Amino acid sequence: MTRPERLKATLHEKIWGSTNLEPWFPRSDRKIGEVWFTADSAIPVLVKFLFTSAKLSVQVHPAGARGKTEMWYILRAEPGAQIALGFREPSSRERMREAAQSGEIESLLRWFPVKPGETYFAPAGTVHAIGAGIALCEIQQNSDITYRLYDYGRPRELHLEQGIAIADLGAQCGLSQPVRRSATRQLLAGCEYFETELIDAEEKVEQKAHVNRFQLLVFLQGHGALDDASFRQGEVWLIPAQSFAHQIYPDSPVRVLAVTGPAEVSKI
Repeated sequence: MTRPERLKATLHEKIWGSTNLEPWFPRSDRKIGEVWFTADSAIPVLVKFLFTSAKLSVQVHPAGARGKTEMWYILRAEPGAQIALGFREPSSRERMREAAQSGEIESLLRWFPVKPGETYFAPAGTVHAIGAGIALCEIQQNSDITYRLYDYGRPRELHLEQGIAIADLGAQCGLSQPVRRSATRQLLAGCEYFETELIDAEEKVEQKAHVNRFQLLVFLQGHGALDDASFRQGEVWLIPAQSFAHQIYPDSPVRVLAVTGPAEVSKI
């Protein structure tokens, strides 16, 4: 396969989700929390859109090949919206256990007020939480292993011992600072599992392919053509490894997350 492939979007209802999915998707009569984008064949990076009307659980993900390192690009944030990454100060596992059981763990976390256009990077092992009133795009390892530590009394399973065993008990850096690469491109985040650039363009952009790395183009704003296929905001396209360069032709100003997969993946 050498042509770009538009990924399938699947909507997932969540108790903390929202009915306001616009402008990326139509408004829903259900509380949609996540929109997943999947390819015909499995790839090791997963793109999601998240919409929150209530707090998500305080949680942590394991590390490694089946772990979950992730980044969040903030699309929309209501006044006072926050996310939590790591602890305000170093903690102990016993203190963490006590705080998770009492609900005090929220106050131990480092909370960040968020606004659109910001990027936050959460390595595996980071205790984190996403607050209400946020729409974001999540780029992550393709794993959904989640250990919930605290869930505000909601009737869902907790995984206290598993989560405490793998948690990084230190503080995290929080907001990522973009690095300008060209007039239209900024590096937002990079790790061994993925690298994400932000593209802002009003005119044609060439997206070079990698011989042994696939790419995902996440269209956040605008519409136009990717080679000879039409795209719109709220779509994700896969560019396979070992393909030719591709052209983005905007019909309106576009904002795109260009995600490059890990080097060890040689073929899709």
